[in-house]
Amino acid sequence: MTESILKGLPGLPAVRALIPAFVFFASCVYLALRRSKSSGSTSGDAPTTQSPTTAEFDTSNIRVTKILIHPIKSCKGTPVQQARYTLEGFEYDRRWCIIHAHNNSVVTARQLSKMVLIHPRIVSGSSLKPERLEVSFPENSGCEPFSVPLNPGEEEVCRLRRVEVSLWRKKDIDGYICESLSGRSPSTILSEYLGCSVHLVMKGPRPRLCPPTSRFPKLDVPSYFQDAYPFLIISEESVAAVQGKAREMIGSQGVGEEWTERELEIERFRPNIVIKGAGAPFVEDIMTEMTIASEKQVVDRATSLARLVSKCTRCMLPNVDTVTGVRDNAVPFKPMMKFRKGLDPARADAPCLGCNGIFTKEGVMRVGDWVHVRQTGVV
Repeated sequence: MTESILKGLPGLPAVRALIPAFVFFASCVYLALRRSKSSGSTSGDAPTTQSPTTAEFDTSNIRVTKILIHPIKSCKGTPVQQARYTLEGFEYDRRWCIIHAHNNSVVTARQLSKMVLIHPRIVSGSSLKPERLEVSFPENSGCEPFSVPLNPGEEEVCRLRRVEVSLWRKKDIDGYICESLSGRSPSTILSEYLGCSVHLVMKGPRPRLCPPTSRFPKLDVPSYFQDAYPFLIISEESVAAVQGKAREMIGSQGVGEEWTERELEIERFRPNIVIKGAGAPFVEDIMTEMTIASEKQVVDRATSLARLVSKCTRCMLPNVDTVTGVRDNAVPFKPMMKFRKGLDPARADAPCLGCNGIFTKEGVMRVGDWVHVRQTGVV
């Protein structure tokens, strides 16, 4: 119709010649807008991903598949079949940390990746030895293992040097520099292993409150040496989705061919609770309150024992191989940046995986327990 109108008008041959180009351009714009709307993209390389909806998941079939305790912050985690928890988190999780001797700031594997090879273990007591935290090192390190009291008495604590520990540029955590049950001091051995002067510190009794979130502006909950909150939960399906994205990216942005076969260990993300059974990734993004119990059937009168308060923004720490201590240049950070960026308004430039949570009561959690989702929403 447009052609017939223009055909009758004098002096418009140039306009008629431009019509095919204009139609092609308009079609491209239309398709681009549709593609952008469907993906939620705000930039070509870093889409703003929307949280999934409840309809995507089977929330009646989620179970705890792994519980991990990390006694010393940034050091090797230990899988356990069951663990006690309090408002501060799982018993003995991040109760110790390593600090720089010159300024008492916390040392993490973000700066010294070989920390993930330090292996702390909780050892029960006997008639010959007290219960203790045993710390060992790789065989080729030349560093001998040492032990410190697990629950030192008041008299023992009085003999320890008290320090104010700085974490995330806030010096608001009290702690005590640990001494060995026998042999060389932890400070000497750890300094030798890490190549800088450090101390092993046990959390003191003064409560350290978690930072508030947008949903919980008055979050009056204590924690140990966790980055911010008492526990971190992540699903096996979520980690599998990141691994799938990494395999799509092999040969680009530094993702090596080894990721064709290599498995992305869930331990790299340093969770406390690992779950499975929702049938789709990122179910933790919508579980705002939950009860975890040995019974599968839902008890309506049961109160929630855990709340998820924020998504976990990610740095390069999960790129560190938990077996070798070597940091990969790309995985999983770059794959996560492709489809997990923009989920946390406070840190829109960082990718998210897993969610931080708080306990609302004390109890015992076991591998195999059922996760009853009490409320859903946007974590």
